[in-house]
Amino acid sequence: DSFFADLEIPDPWRNLGVGSGTHATQTAEIMQRFEPALDEAKPDVLCVVGDVNSTIACALVAVKKGVPTAHVEAGLRSFDRTMPEEINRVLTDAISDTLYVTERSGMENLAREGVDPSRCFLTGNVMIDTLLRFREKARGSDVTARLGVEPRKYGVLTLHRPSNVDDPATLLPLIDALSTVAAECPLVFPAHPRTRRRLEDAGVDLARRPGFVVCEPLRYLDFLALMDRAKVLLTDSGGVQEEACVVGVPCLTLRENTEPPATAEAGVNRLVGSHPARVRDEALKAVRAAPAPTRTPDLWDGRASERIAAILLERYGRGMGGGKRA
Repeated sequence: DSFFADLEIPDPWRNLGVGSGTHATQTAEIMQRFEPALDEAKPDVLCVVGDVNSTIACALVAVKKGVPTAHVEAGLRSFDRTMPEEINRVLTDAISDTLYVTERSGMENLAREGVDPSRCFLTGNVMIDTLLRFREKARGSDVTARLGVEPRKYGVLTLHRPSNVDDPATLLPLIDALSTVAAECPLVFPAHPRTRRRLEDAGVDLARRPGFVVCEPLRYLDFLALMDRAKVLLTDSGGVQEEACVVGVPCLTLRENTEPPATAEAGVNRLVGSHPARVRDEALKAVRAAPAPTRTPDLWDGRASERIAAILLERYGRGMGGGKRA
């Protein structure tokens, strides 16, 4: 609800109401509930975004019913098939009619996979459209005052990937390494429910460790403001890596791979893996250093959605309007 409010998104025509569950349960439930909605809407084209379970679930339903499907944020690859998101990306790209790509590596990946280039369009990053549209509004947030941190004197930590948090043998040494960093530079940690449960199971209370500022997950505008004012970002999230490019805050990615390599090419993001000693050393180095010059990837200019809309109208526009909902 907070995302709909903060981003001024109209109420959805229909909420499928599918909650959490295993990947199989969630995907199947989305497909079952989406099919009658698709039959009722009779759309000219279905647009799916990103790499979550609803992306592949809705694409599968539409393609099997002969509805053209457009995939936004196509072509990204981590080349790590242990990530559920990677499976969703690859499969959705394989069955979609048109593919809208955020960065040049995505076009190269699709070409390597033999996708017809006439189906692929380099349009930029719609998530950056959102960031640029609401950045000024986010500057009115009092989140740093509420959390008791000073601009440019704290780091932001996000940690939720199963590879980092599910196994205590990985998570606990990583937390110990980050504790060394937090003692020198406070780390604001909006704790993901998955990570919070794993820490509780292990008997770890980060709120008692010096330098950690633990809070609930934040609204979009508050989190954007928090990133924008930070000294460093420590994350295993693909989205935070991309947003770091625009806010210009150094980002250390606690993973061995990344699906948006343009963030590293821009000079703002560095892959440091999850080995505790390396995470500690690289994070301390980033905390102590002056920010290096960065650049924004091509077409991350806030107009990706306009380019996508123009292509959709050009490609499907002759028939649009025949469906109950476009």
